[in-house]
This record gives sequence, structure tokens and C-alpha cells, in this order.
Amino acid sequence: MSSNSSDAVLIATLAATSTQINRYMPIIIFLFGTIGNLLNCLALSQRTLRSNPCALLFLTSSIASLITLISGVGVRFLTGWSADLTETIDFLCQIRFFVLSTSRTIAFWLIALAMVDRWLSSSIDVHRRQMSTLKNAQRGIIFIIILSSLAHAHYFYCFEANRQSTSQKCYGKTTLCRFVYDLEFALVTVLIPSFLMIIFGLLTVFNVHRSAMRRVRPVATISVTQRSVPNERLPRVKKIEHQLRVMLCVQTTLVILFSLPQAIFSLYTLISQGGTKSPVTNIISVLLLNLFVQFTYITNGMPFYVYTLSGRTVFRKALFDGLRDVFRKMTCRCSSPN
Repeated sequence: MSSNSSDAVLIATLAATSTQINRYMPIIIFLFGTIGNLLNCLALSQRTLRSNPCALLFLTSSIASLITLISGVGVRFLTGWSADLTETIDFLCQIRFFVLSTSRTIAFWLIALAMVDRWLSSSIDVHRRQMSTLKNAQRGIIFIIILSSLAHAHYFYCFEANRQSTSQKCYGKTTLCRFVYDLEFALVTVLIPSFLMIIFGLLTVFNVHRSAMRRVRPVATISVTQRSVPNERLPRVKKIEHQLRVMLCVQTTLVILFSLPQAIFSLYTLISQGGTKSPVTNIISVLLLNLFVQFTYITNGMPFYVYTLSGRTVFRKALFDGLRDVFRKMTCRCSSPN
């Protein structure tokens, strides 16, 4: 009897903790993440950066992260207050998970693509460096958007609201649907792009080290336009390339650290499916799921703060220039006669 009583107390405590996580953590992530991504878009669209293929990938990833925060964190905040309509209306459930999963996958893969671009731009092979172009970055963005949308199109069939026997009320309606969702998130959204980030990150470090050892003379070419760069601009172009590389390496490390827990938990969920679980085990699973989901959303909200701290003068100057332009336009509008 005492064992059942202690279990009931533990379940109630864990359920309350899970509710508090859903209620308050999303507010912080949504507030700082939305502001950060908007400032990212402002800074990365400045003239000094917008012609760089890596900066374009950062910009598009920030837009995808902003959509992820709105469709994911914003709705999850409503869950903590029992006001989430996606839990009760099938179409809203389906469209929410489609938009959320697609935008999150796009954001992750664009960071991986940015790492590939850094590998190309740091290569001592001139032909590889010439592949780091704005046009190729645009092609990669379109390709990733199309493939991500197609990969998650089955959500309109698989997902339904008012699920009672699963960890989420808006979830796959069959075992196969839930299996595909968990496997797709773990592999396609997190593990495969993380693996590519690590591989091309190490190759980029090797390229930089190799270039330093061989003292390769910088090629007077801008990767995005493939036009000659005047000698006086070479140090500035090289500085931008270096700081973008540092920003990407820091972001990649944090993205992997914060997104792996949910990917591993999803794989664990797949392996443990079918077994009988106690109520305590079920509530612990729900608590861990809610916590790890918030960790994953942090990766969509932190890029601005990573870029500000690691981007040094290049990113900060672009940000200040953008804020100054916005302030100037607002001042002009206010001072103009009616």
C-alpha cells in the first residue's frame, strides 16, 4: 500500500514538473530566440555579408529557425496552459507538425551545408574553392527545402489529434507512423547532418592547417562572384572568411550537443516499443521528452548569441549597421511632413 502511495506521489510530482517545463521554458526560448533570429536576419542581410555563400546559408537557416520557434515553441507554450488546439483538431495537428519538422530539418541541413561550403572555401585546390559560390548556395537551399518538404508530406496522413495512449496527444495514429516519425527525426533531422558537420568540420580544420603549413598564398577571387579582388581588399575578405568559419564551428558544436539527447531518446523509444511499462516509467519518459524537446528548440534560438560572441567585429559591425539603417528610416518617417 505504501509502495503504491509513494508511486502516486512521485507520478504527481513528475507530472507537475513536466507541466512547469512546458509552461515556462518555452517563454524564455521563444522570447530570446525570436528576437535573436530577427536580429540575425537584419545583420546577415547587410551588404558586407549578403554576398558570401556561408552568410546566405546562415540567413536562410535563421529564417527556418524562426518558423520552427513559432510552430514549435509557441504552440508548446499553449500546451502548458491547456490551450493547444493542435491537440484536438486533426488539420491543425497535421499542419503544425509538417511545418515544424520541415523547418527544423531545413535549419539543421543548412548548417551542415554551410560547413561543406567552409570546407570548399578553405581548400588549397582552386577548383574546390571556385565551387564556393552564391549560386551554388542558392541551389543547395532550394534542393534542401524541396527534399525536406517531400520527406514530411506523409504527416498529413499519419498524424491525428486526441491521441490518448501516446506521449503526445497530437501524434502518429499507427505504430508504423510513430516509428517513421521517430526514426526520421533521429536520423534525417539530427544524426545524419550532425555526422556531416563533424566530418566536414574536421576536413575544414585540416585544410586550414595544411594551408598554414604550406603557406599558400590567398587566391585573389571572391567565391560568390568569381571576380578579381583588389589587393587592398584581400585582408578584409580573408577576415570575413575566418570569422564565419569560427562562428560556424561554435554553432555546430552547440547544435550537436543540444540536439543529440532527443535523437537518442527517439531511438530508445523505437527500441522499447511494444514492452509493458509502469506508470512511473511512462511519466519519466514524458518528462524527459519535454526536457529534450526544449533542448532541441534552444538550438534554433541561440545562433544570434553564438554569432555575436564568436563573430567578433565582422558580425557585430553588420548588426550595428543594420540597426543604424532601421533607426535612420524610422527617424526619417517620423520627421517627414504628413
